[in-house]
Amino acid sequence: MKVKSNALRTTLLNFVKIISMKNFLLLIALSAAIYSCGTGNSAMNGSSSETTKNDTIRIANDSLEYEIMIIEPGFDSWLVSQPPRGFYGQSILETKNRLFVSEYNSRVMNPTRYSHNLYSEQINYDPNVDYGYEVNYLLYNYFVYFQDKYNQKFIGGRN
Repeated sequence: MKVKSNALRTTLLNFVKIISMKNFLLLIALSAAIYSCGTGNSAMNGSSSETTKNDTIRIANDSLEYEIMIIEPGFDSWLVSQPPRGFYGQSILETKNRLFVSEYNSRVMNPTRYSHNLYSEQINYDPNVDYGYEVNYLLYNYFVYFQDKYNQKFIGGRN
């Protein structure tokens, strides 16, 4: 009887080891899959990870309940080549942004003429709200980048 008990016990321990090893291997495979999701992008599009690692810019102000999030590959590296913060006054940026947002939103509303891939959602930019310099600077530069990258021309031009 004791022999059967030890055999059963050994079998159960081996079963537990197999399950633990399967979970361990599953965890390793899952970790490798998650890691590879972030590393394959630079190799596929031929650019270095240095160029595209900071492709998301988020500015938020909870007291005004606004947020600007720019997710565009290459925007951050392009931005460093533009005139620095302070080059344009806030009122100039606000004027340009009003024109650009108006043009952009009119293109969103006209999907038969403009690609829905480029103009998918309207931008909520209220000219009566003071978004501050940083939001206006980033939004203006995004519109300049957008026009250059996608060969689009907005009313009001570049500068």
